[in-house]
Amino acid sequence: MKKILLFILLLTSHISYLTSQTYSGTTGPIHDVQQNLFFVGVTGLVPSTIDTTTFGLESVQLSLQHTWDGDLDIRLVSPDGTEVLLSSGNGGGNDDYTNTVFINTATTNITAGNAPFTGSFKPQGQMGLVNNNQNGNGTWVLKVTDMAAQDSGMMINWSITFGNSPASYFSLHDSNLPIMVINTNNQTIPDSPDIPASMGIIYNGIGIRNYMTDPFNNYNGQIGIQIRGSSSQGFPKKSYGFQTWDVNNLPIDSSLLGMPKEHDWILSASYSDKSLMNNQLSYFLSRQMGWYAPRWQYVELVVNGEYQGVYILMEKIKRDKHRVDIKKLTPTAISGDSLTGGYIIKIDKTTGNGGGGWTSPFAPDTNINGQTIYFQYDYPSDVNIVPQQQTYIQQYVDSFETALAGPNFMDTSVGYRHYIDMNSLIDYFLVNELSRNVDGYRLSTYLYKNRYSQGGKLIMGPVWDYDIAWGNADYCNGNNVTGWAYDFASVCSGDYWQIPFWWDRLMLDSNFTNQLKCRWTVLSQSILSPTYLDNWCDSVANYLDESQARNFYEWPILGTYVWPNPSPIPTTYQGEVDELKNWIDARWAWMDANMPGDLSQCNPAGVSSPTASNDLPAAYPNPFSSTINLSIYQKNPVEVKMELYNAMGQLVQPAQIQMHNGGNQNIVFTPDATLPTGVYLLRITAGTMVWTQQLSRAQ
Repeated sequence: MKKILLFILLLTSHISYLTSQTYSGTTGPIHDVQQNLFFVGVTGLVPSTIDTTTFGLESVQLSLQHTWDGDLDIRLVSPDGTEVLLSSGNGGGNDDYTNTVFINTATTNITAGNAPFTGSFKPQGQMGLVNNNQNGNGTWVLKVTDMAAQDSGMMINWSITFGNSPASYFSLHDSNLPIMVINTNNQTIPDSPDIPASMGIIYNGIGIRNYMTDPFNNYNGQIGIQIRGSSSQGFPKKSYGFQTWDVNNLPIDSSLLGMPKEHDWILSASYSDKSLMNNQLSYFLSRQMGWYAPRWQYVELVVNGEYQGVYILMEKIKRDKHRVDIKKLTPTAISGDSLTGGYIIKIDKTTGNGGGGWTSPFAPDTNINGQTIYFQYDYPSDVNIVPQQQTYIQQYVDSFETALAGPNFMDTSVGYRHYIDMNSLIDYFLVNELSRNVDGYRLSTYLYKNRYSQGGKLIMGPVWDYDIAWGNADYCNGNNVTGWAYDFASVCSGDYWQIPFWWDRLMLDSNFTNQLKCRWTVLSQSILSPTYLDNWCDSVANYLDESQARNFYEWPILGTYVWPNPSPIPTTYQGEVDELKNWIDARWAWMDANMPGDLSQCNPAGVSSPTASNDLPAAYPNPFSSTINLSIYQKNPVEVKMELYNAMGQLVQPAQIQMHNGGNQNIVFTPDATLPTGVYLLRITAGTMVWTQQLSRAQ
């Protein structure tokens, strides 16, 4: 009898472990533009230890009233401080969460739901992270942050449920990409200022796998990090800006993943661009044209133990000998040649830090509702620039605009070309137009200027921010393959952020259009050709094939509208890649048929390219397998250096050097037999001449 009673007691005890246990939290107002905290005290939880296999947190239920759900960021914080994202930026302008259940077994992610989100949804983050063998007894917090003004609300009710089907989470084990690990000690990363964190990078080299258990061998130290971006801040997958810091939390220059030393870096989320390529393609092409554009590397990111997906680690635009290479401008540089450079200015929204500058006296082509063009000081910043420097750069830009607007604007001596580099205008135009960048020319638009002794003219660029280019915009004809992006005013005249009058005016200058035609004719047969661009996209897609699957498991947005995706929305990653390639091919065809200018009037000394030269090495076969033959003409004996890069610009094989004896000569380059199939760039240096040729490795 005693044995039977003992068995019954043990059975009853075991059943109690399997019984769901629910705890309800506090309620109250959700105040506008602030963090709102709601609490629940968990006591008597049996068993007290929560994990991902036997017993732990199963679900979170809530009902709240709030107009414009897209303002809300909702997170759960466990007693040990582990914070997990439930929902952020979802629901747009619609209202309320009503009887919403966050549970891992749901078939629909909250990102694909519609307000008021009634029913069961997978949380946006990895809720199972709280089931980390901590004691579940204690104070749990529901953190509801209202991220924008004008809307408030009320928490009606909320609760958490524990049981024997606990939430689990995905944990990154290894990757073919470099792995970045950031630990903020459970601090929420803010919009500003930087918060201290530790960062490690695992990168074992090209073609070698990287494991989470490997040591931090590329970087291991402190950083200061904050959220960055304008409209992208509303996305649940955040982009970050960070600085590498020393032990005293002061900036220290560091080389990350082979990029030159600096302390300012960006982690781009590439959330609305589901190809994960738009910015990288734009920067790659601009660099191939011979201009500075940010270097970048794909990584997989883990923050506070939670997998965040594929990110792009890239350089921030700033003055530096390895970035925008202009002279340093100190506060004492107030006269002479030192006053004439260097400056970086930009045309952009006045959001975020800084924003000081001046308004152009020249209105955009459309001047509805008092639209203006505003130039911002980027370097020196509006805090550091002194009055003499403000006056100088304002007067210089004003002189350029005055010359361009004037009757003699085509004159090579007194016209606009006296003030700005025409080659930079042409290449900037080609990148913006081929990508049909809906924000092009009017936002995220940079110019820089060096001293007179260093050239002294304005340079258009660097190119920046192409997430919603390449057909990825459902407004203002952004996804059309026809029409010119610079003609923005004709399709969106009511938009406050208009384009400077420059581009319509430039198209009236036959010197500009003739050189534009010349440059397009050269590049459209090489780095801007559909074949080259399609191969680049395929090569990057092949490189990302493994990691993109994890990214879109974490952020299940394939086939789902994310602002401003045009319809129809591909349901697979390969569909996104194919859509990008098809759009590029159609856009290229329209531009090729409609490019203005007269080829017979091209000035070879104006806009030139090594690819236009008869001395260009002919590399064959293409695709290659075991060897590459180079037929090279050189007038005099010269040393020839050959380097092979992959489509991401990574050196995949050390340089091979051979002596060229002059005249016509064949040189053999032997690629590494272990290189995978894909697109490669062969960089050839012969004396002062440098060529880059795109090749494919055969299967």
